[in-house]
Amino acid sequence: MRSAVVVATALVAGIAPVALGGAQAFAVTAPTRAAAAAGAEDLGFITQPGGRLTVPAGAEGPVTLDITASLMPDTTGQLKARITLPITNWPVGGWTDYRTAAQIKSTCSVDGGAAVPCSWKGTSLDEDGPARVVLDLPVKPAAPRIHYAVTLDLPDTLAWIGSLDAPVTLTDETGKVVADGKVGLDVVQGTPDAWRRAALHARDHDGVLWRYEGTGKTGKPFATRTKVGGGWGAYTAVTPVTTATADGRGDLVARDKAGVLWYYKGSGKPSAPFAPRVRVGGGWNEYTALVGRDGDLVARDKAGVLWFYKKTGDVTKPFAARVRVGAGWNTYSALTPQDGGALARDTAGVLWKYAPKTVTATNTTQPYQPRQRVGGGWNTYTAIAGTADLGAYGVPDVVARDASGKLYAYEGVVRNGTVVPDGRTLVGGGWNIYDLIF
Repeated sequence: MRSAVVVATALVAGIAPVALGGAQAFAVTAPTRAAAAAGAEDLGFITQPGGRLTVPAGAEGPVTLDITASLMPDTTGQLKARITLPITNWPVGGWTDYRTAAQIKSTCSVDGGAAVPCSWKGTSLDEDGPARVVLDLPVKPAAPRIHYAVTLDLPDTLAWIGSLDAPVTLTDETGKVVADGKVGLDVVQGTPDAWRRAALHARDHDGVLWRYEGTGKTGKPFATRTKVGGGWGAYTAVTPVTTATADGRGDLVARDKAGVLWYYKGSGKPSAPFAPRVRVGGGWNEYTALVGRDGDLVARDKAGVLWFYKKTGDVTKPFAARVRVGAGWNTYSALTPQDGGALARDTAGVLWKYAPKTVTATNTTQPYQPRQRVGGGWNTYTAIAGTADLGAYGVPDVVARDASGKLYAYEGVVRNGTVVPDGRTLVGGGWNIYDLIF
């Protein structure tokens, strides 16, 4: 996972760079603390040259935050420094100071020394006052000028932090504050991390498989395609059994022309997303459709009967013995997995969503909830495929190709408690070069 990196640098207190003869000189800046406070003349201060910093939370590259600090001449002893994130807008879903701190990754260095791992922590369990997320920097002997460097790695799940004026405080061995100030951070939504972005696969007419990784941007949902490899023309059916994501995860099964089913486990490596195939067994030519379901497999036979194969967790024998679900599934001209359930298009062009149903010891034959109508007009499409999130909303999406070769992305929305596609956006043309999209 790539993510935003914040480098906190304490330079010369009260000094900001200005151009001078092609080089950089420094000019004194005002402290950010209230200089009129009682005893302020005996306290060092911290400033932020360059002003507030925008910090994208996600897969972007590093950004740099400069912090300028100064100590009074009579400051002595070993000094501790702490950065505090004064978060108050805690979202629902179990977010706490400790959970938040655990997701921030940092290294720290002092005065240009080697960077070492350092950990953020929550304060609610062992300190008085409101919950805070803090980072204690390495202890340093007092000096007029101290330089700290802190890398701050924010995942996209922390974009809710928003804007903060983060206090930076230096204390001596007695606990007395010897310098303080604030730095301004504006945490914004960046590119979703790879494990949250979709990956789409497409087989061309020569049997070459191509991979399109999601960008997290709805206006341009896919990056430039990369080649997975040849030989995929040997298969008459391919279906994901777990959702493919941009970090190289996602398992699938493929049936060859002889009716043998093969299992490809996701490798976790985007450059080579599938491990070597494993033979499941023969006899799978009796099925006219295969649909994955969170590791399980659902298959429709030629008579329109649907069968359920529960996952075992063993890649060498991935499915248990089949269980009959029910008849009547020949009413559908297309079946594809989506969000752990299935999308089914009937012969009239109406699309239906089957949300997943938990399979238990008392429910072994019903992998889906009752169907929900999505809408009509889907006969215009020659291929339909469910995907992971193509935007930054955390909801699975759908892509569909029409007869002219144009590919459309449908944003997933929650309707009556079920994720369904809604509101299409044109991805681009030329997708008729592929005979299979999944």
